[in-house]
Amino acid sequence: MADHQEASVTLPSDPVSVSSARRYVAGVLTEWGLAIDTEFADSIRLIVSELATNAVQHTFGQSPTFTVDLRLEREEQLHLGVTDSHPRRPRRLPAAVQQDNGRGMVIIRCLAKERGGRLTVTPTADGGKTVWIALPWSSPVQS
Repeated sequence: MADHQEASVTLPSDPVSVSSARRYVAGVLTEWGLAIDTEFADSIRLIVSELATNAVQHTFGQSPTFTVDLRLEREEQLHLGVTDSHPRRPRRLPAAVQQDNGRGMVIIRCLAKERGGRLTVTPTADGGKTVWIALPWSSPVQS
């Protein structure tokens, strides 16, 4: 395997694109050797689902598309990013807030932390942002 692999897809900011993003990521990671039936793979699918959902729901129609980026560095570190063109950064709600949605970032942070990873948000040149999750690539690979 190469020292550095990358993959990217841009999708319309539409609810149906969330499942497309999840399938895309699962397919790429399978190509890169990840056994898809692991807890690690489940965590990645949930993370991309939550990030893509945020990109669709919380950009208020101001981001017509979102982009999912994947980078695998030296089979040691996986970077998963979702970029949209809306400037508002994601906010974590207090645990005491009672509402039906808004827990996505809490879920993502918990999953990243459980897997030894981290979450960062970086601005883009066009005024949007990318929410990045970095995870150690420590799961078993297919032979």
